[in-house]
Amino acid sequence: MRAFTLVEIIIVVAIIALLASVGIPGLLRSRMSSNEATAQATLKTISNSCNMFALAHAGSYPESEDQLREDVPPYQNQAYCDASLHGYDYTCDFESTEYTATASPSSCGRTGSKDYTITASGFITSVPCGG
Repeated sequence: MRAFTLVEIIIVVAIIALLASVGIPGLLRSRMSSNEATAQATLKTISNSCNMFALAHAGSYPESEDQLREDVPPYQNQAYCDASLHGYDYTCDFESTEYTATASPSSCGRTGSKDYTITASGFITSVPCGG
């Protein structure tokens, strides 16, 4: 029987470490990109819900997220504001004439790199997180 030598084992460990150092950062970047795409989609969902609510209520936006969920039929099935979802924290400000929803990474640089905001205009703006 022939066993592995110490040199062979060290070479295998070095190759595995090299592959891990190349692959793991790419995996983390793709996860952060996925979180950012989800944050933008969630803000669009909030915006669409508010705009549909306004169409049904003579142009007035909801004054709270509860109105979006409690109306029949509901405009939103889930609470997003003041919640954390897929690495982003969401905050909302509702008034009858306008609304603002913001998504900020739970951990800047790890779960996302940008803060996103959407207003009654329907456009999403972004700024680097922490800035």
